Amino acid sequence: MADLNPVEQLIVNALKELGATKDSSLKTADDIAKKCNRPKSMVTNALVALSQKNVVKRVAREKAAGYYLIQQA
Repeated sequence: MADLNPVEQLIVNALKELGATKDSSLKTADDIAKKCNRPKSMVTNALVALSQKNVVKRVAREKAAGYYLIQQA
């Protein structure tokens, strides 16, 4: 897997724990922020970086975008 900073690694672990490993089990940035106990802005920035590294996939939806892991460590 790509080199991840500590916040990105925390988010990957949270997504695993939340079961967001396929497109049928999306989690929002709010869900992830609550699980990580980190500010939503920090989580959102890290999700953008993870998306660029092809670790997570962002799915645009009507209200809030959903995220899931596309690479398993």
